Amino acid sequence: MEVVWQYQFRIIVVGDSTVGKSSLLKRFTDDSFNEVSDPTVGVDFYARLVEVEPGCNIKLQLWDTAGQERFRSITRSYYRNSVGGFLLFDLTNRKSFENITEWLNEINEHVFPNKTIFVLLGHKCDLTDDREVTREEVEKLAEGLGLEYLETSAKDNTNVEKAFVTLTRCIYDSMNSGEIVLEKGWDGVKRGFHPKILEHSKDKKKGSDCNC
Repeated sequence: MEVVWQYQFRIIVVGDSTVGKSSLLKRFTDDSFNEVSDPTVGVDFYARLVEVEPGCNIKLQLWDTAGQERFRSITRSYYRNSVGGFLLFDLTNRKSFENITEWLNEINEHVFPNKTIFVLLGHKCDLTDDREVTREEVEKLAEGLGLEYLETSAKDNTNVEKAFVTLTRCIYDSMNSGEIVLEKGWDGVKRGFHPKILEHSKDKKKGSDCNC
């Protein structure tokens, strides 16, 4: 029996190659982790439900984008139809942190005029001895860009669930406030199956033989 969900949010995960995008998604969707994984070729797809409040389930349609330059023409096509995403960098790779602004600028060029909400993630926080980026400088960047910031680790499952719940909640609140609206032809947010709608439909079928 299919699980009921009220809305579907289309989410993208972007960042340099090898920062751990696939590992983060596999930990969130399958609760699994592999020490070695193949680079993403083009785009991979994942999905999971998140309950943002009692009785309100959000289906997250998660798109894992390749970080290599040669796949940019493919991944750019997924930006416009996304309502939110993660900007991911590796805390042990300073270059991946320095490229975050470039990634955000590229995305914003393709999502306009739709509003897209991002959360900044510093990944591989378990590798404390190899860290090349301080928390203070990341928080300064996040504040300047107006982004939420969390440090995560797919390996030891640090803040993985919190990251996805935080992003989902930000999108949900923006939708309720009217900042994000459902638009025909845009796949960022879609209505799903609401229990009351299903119950009403069943009631109509039950009463179809009477003069109600």
